Amino acid sequence: MEIINRRQRMSSVARKIRREQDKSIGLVPTMGALHDGHLSLVKEARQMCDIVVVSVFVNPAQFGPKEDYEHYPRDLTRDTALLTDYNVDYIFAPPSEEMYPRGYATYVNVEGLSDQLEGISRPGHFRGVATVVTVLLNTIRPDFAFFGQKDFQQALVIKRLVRDLALDTEIVVLPTIREDSGLAMSSRNTYLSSEEREAATVIHRALLKAREAYKAGERSAGKLVEAARKTVESEPRARLEYVNVSNSENLEKLDKLDDLPILITIAVFIGKTRLIDNIVLNSSGKKKDSAKAGS
Repeated sequence: MEIINRRQRMSSVARKIRREQDKSIGLVPTMGALHDGHLSLVKEARQMCDIVVVSVFVNPAQFGPKEDYEHYPRDLTRDTALLTDYNVDYIFAPPSEEMYPRGYATYVNVEGLSDQLEGISRPGHFRGVATVVTVLLNTIRPDFAFFGQKDFQQALVIKRLVRDLALDTEIVVLPTIREDSGLAMSSRNTYLSSEEREAATVIHRALLKAREAYKAGERSAGKLVEAARKTVESEPRARLEYVNVSNSENLEKLDKLDDLPILITIAVFIGKTRLIDNIVLNSSGKKKDSAKAGS
């Protein structure tokens, strides 16, 4: 396993793999602080691709001025040790000046999808995500790039980005990995005390309450939102920011739920830590979802 810090070096290595070795490349983009959710993506990449690249880069462009960029967990030594066990070929861990050189002035914005849900709560967030993913995809030119369903809106934005810019990478989205308690795995879970971690289980319970109502025949989005809201409010350490019911294909907000693909998203503060989660109803039930430019 080789750790690469320079963008030019990463591009050169990937070009050689494609042209001289004719091997497929899988990319798992991360911000480090790896957990089993990330590692599930690495496992899938290892099964599907000849060469696996994991990027580790805490992207300043996707953090707002009052967010946790400076305090976001960073431990490349630990991450490298974890990835050694998964037969990863390359870790791409560039410093900020490699991704955003002096005078950098070009950003990518996916209109529409970026302006809803997390885009309202975190203005500019998806511009930062779309920009860094575009740089990564252009640098490495992977055949496949792997993302988790926990960041469902992010995956939609990236799939639209790939389609609209005709990038030759297939986006693979894999299911959310959860702790035994149901809490979705997230690097920000490290911020939680033991009491807060227990309180955070209310997030998944709230989503399950909404799903139970739907399975019982409820077709009012407002009633599903209310079921989730009441569940969160039962936990004194939790503060609900939003819960939303939308079309999982375009994020259009829904009122009446027929046979449409449904996404229920939630954002909750547990103490000072902001966590998000989601659940999909009426999905196709496939193990993974993928999209490629032109598909």
